Amino acid sequence: MEEMNLGVLIAVFEEMFGRWLWWTMVVVAVVITVLWIYVLIRDRKVSWRKYLLAQLSMPIGAVAAVWFVMARTGSGLHHMGGPLDWLAILGIAAAGAVGFAILVYVVQSLIWPPKQAEQA
Repeated sequence: MEEMNLGVLIAVFEEMFGRWLWWTMVVVAVVITVLWIYVLIRDRKVSWRKYLLAQLSMPIGAVAAVWFVMARTGSGLHHMGGPLDWLAILGIAAAGAVGFAILVYVVQSLIWPPKQAEQA
């Protein structure tokens, strides 16, 4: 691998997770992002109560993301060698935490939309 580009990264992720799982994860991420944008436009404000609950759920998302990647790739913490491995785990945890917080916020907003009196 002489250079890193988007095609190389997609090939690596397809090899790690399998083609169908990888593209399913991409589609799910896009759908959640579109729903998040929809909720923000529809509500015209951020509900700080929902935002706080979403932030409190972040550790669950971080642990779930690390567990999922390790289970899928067949590796564990005992396989971690150097600082780059630990940075990769921290990046996976951060992405899982943020993604799960967005998911929790969207689910809350779709289940409990703001009341008309609150919007006025």
